[in-house]
Amino acid sequence: MSAHCHSDSCTSSQSADPRYRRILWIALILNLAMFVVELAAGLASGSVSLLADAIDFFGDAANYGVSLAVLSMALVIRAKAALLKAACMLGFGLFVLGKAAWSARAGVPPEAIMMGVVGFIALCVNVGVAAMLYAYRNGDANMQSVWLCSRNDALSNVAVILAAFGVFGTASAWPDVIVASIMGLLAISSAFTVFKSARKELAADRSAA
Repeated sequence: MSAHCHSDSCTSSQSADPRYRRILWIALILNLAMFVVELAAGLASGSVSLLADAIDFFGDAANYGVSLAVLSMALVIRAKAALLKAACMLGFGLFVLGKAAWSARAGVPPEAIMMGVVGFIALCVNVGVAAMLYAYRNGDANMQSVWLCSRNDALSNVAVILAAFGVFGTASAWPDVIVASIMGLLAISSAFTVFKSARKELAADRSAA
């Protein structure tokens, strides 16, 4: 598979790959399961970074669902779906930043051990999904958004684990707040990356019409 494949026919071939479709279904199921696990753990531990990651898992499940729905459609439809997902990623990032600010004001440290254990489980799930999607990272904007979500999740999980160590060592909420803020900023940055790719694809489609 070419890493420089950008034509409509080539990206359509990538999207129609049965293996890619199976990977998206696996990712969808795993993300829904982890959303439930992290939501419960975040509420029980009081960790804003776990809650942020739980919301991210739910958003990614929706991301994979949308991707499955538009896989065999024209590039312009997939690009419009990517715009929608970019808007969702932006909204997630802004929400997390707001939640982090609220937690910083409250100043109550979360339960570090639960944070670390659940963060490690989430890391294993996301590394597995990211590894499966790696070969498709240079596809169209829709495929790129799926890869970026998985990559960001794995990075976020590492950060959650480090935050758990920080909370444990300092008995402070700040490591949790800082990591949640970074997660929010990463989501916003990725949203703009996907947005620009989708806009280019839409512009190319209009030029070819």
